[in-house]
Amino acid sequence: MKIRKANVRHEHVLIENVYVYEDKKQQQTLIAVPQLEWSTMMSYEEEIQAFKSRVQESLEKIVSPETAEELTNKMNYWVREM
Repeated sequence: MKIRKANVRHEHVLIENVYVYEDKKQQQTLIAVPQLEWSTMMSYEEEIQAFKSRVQESLEKIVSPETAEELTNKMNYWVREM
């Protein structure tokens, strides 16, 4: 498991830690943001654009669109580097 520093501001809260766990046997990645009580799974086969759209739509339910976009872009980068 890797812990990444998001350092993204949402209202008066600084979202710091994003947890990324890669399960090579199941060929999927778990991404969690405990401060938002939010998580998602990503299959290795999932297309990049589909992943970004799905994550951003999910995050927009709990944070502003700007914050959701910034977090989505960072998560996409972290998942792709693994």
